[in-house]
This record gives sequence, C-alpha cells and structure tokens, in this order.
Amino acid sequence: MRTIVFDLDGTLADTSGDLIAAANFSFEHMGVGALLDPEADQLTAFHGGRAMLRLGLERLGRAGDEDEVDRLFPHFLQAYGDRIDVFTTLYDGAMEAVARFRAAGDRVTICTNKPEGLAETLLQRLGIRGEFDHLIGADTLPVRKPDPAPLRAAIENVGGSVERAVLIGDTNTDRECAANLGIPVVLVTFGPSGDAVSALNPDALIGHYDELDAVVDRLIPRGQ
Repeated sequence: MRTIVFDLDGTLADTSGDLIAAANFSFEHMGVGALLDPEADQLTAFHGGRAMLRLGLERLGRAGDEDEVDRLFPHFLQAYGDRIDVFTTLYDGAMEAVARFRAAGDRVTICTNKPEGLAETLLQRLGIRGEFDHLIGADTLPVRKPDPAPLRAAIENVGGSVERAVLIGDTNTDRECAANLGIPVVLVTFGPSGDAVSALNPDALIGHYDELDAVVDRLIPRGQ
C-alpha cells in the first residue's frame, strides 16, 4: 500500500482569492481600505495570514509593527472562516487524480499548514472531505511543516509507512518537510510559484494532475 500525501493551499486548491479578501477585510476594519491585490499578491497569500497583514502594513509605512499584526489577526481569521469558499477553486484534475489513487487501493491524506479547523471547514464546503482518509493541520501537533512530525503523522495515521509515501506540494516548505522525513516530493508548477519551483530540485515536477500517476509510479513502484 502506498500513501499519497497532499498539501492543500496552492496544491489541491487555489485559495488565494479568499485569503486576500479576508486580509483586505482586516485592513478595511482599520479604515484604510483594501491594500492587497488578488493577482499581484497571490504568492504572499500562500505564506499565511500574518504574511499578508505584514505586507499591507508595510505599504502603510508600518513595517515591523507586530503588535498591529497581532491585533488584526483575529479579524482576519473570522473573516476568512465566514467566507472561506467564495473564490476558492480546485486545480484542474486534482480530485480525479485523488479518485484514481483511491480506486487503486492507495491511501490519500492531507498535511497542510492551514489550521486544522479551517482546513476541515474548507474541505466540507467544497464537498470533498470524504475523499481523504485523514487530515493534519498546522495546529494538530505542536509543530508544523517543515518539521517532519506532521508529515509522519499524516502517513502513519492512515496505516501507511514512510518507506511507501510521497508528498505532493508547491513550496520549499513542502520540499524541506519531505527531505526531513526522507520521502520523495512532487512539486506542482501550476501553483502560485509557477515554474520557479524547479529551482528547489524536487524529485519530480508536474504541470497538470494528469501527469501525477506516472510520476508516483516511478517514485514508488506499485506492488513492491
């Protein structure tokens, strides 16, 4: 049995639109209006809520104002939780790939740096929670990726083994996490970083989920 572990944001789904909308809501709460652009600031969105808040404050000339970041963060979380699936879309072919792995008897799970509650809510809203055997979020354990503990838990909690697992992700955090655990990593080039992820020297790259089956078969041959 193989275990296919997916990252969530930027790998399975483009969540940047809802993340940026929530950050802009926080800035509007300050009375300064929207400070982030849904297109130009997409990559920052995948670095998390605090990264977006810091970027907006920097544009106000308030770089390094961590007290304000801390004050705004609860507003961001509330806004994001309320409207978590307005703009979010699944990447083309993602769930078809998941279905193929499940049909072949592989375990399919998620290891994300999104807080577990928000990840569960998003997957439920998208109607796909039942397609994954388990989920590990940023706060499921005391540590998060690139620490290997969450990835190990994601594998072992579905009865898998590290020796027969692969991580599908989109960032250096995913690459480092997989390396720290000693498993292969496949990075997607359709995420926010695009082809730039090739510089991270992953075990494989894919430009569409139609390519994933053959890549995983090469990295973890079926039946061995």
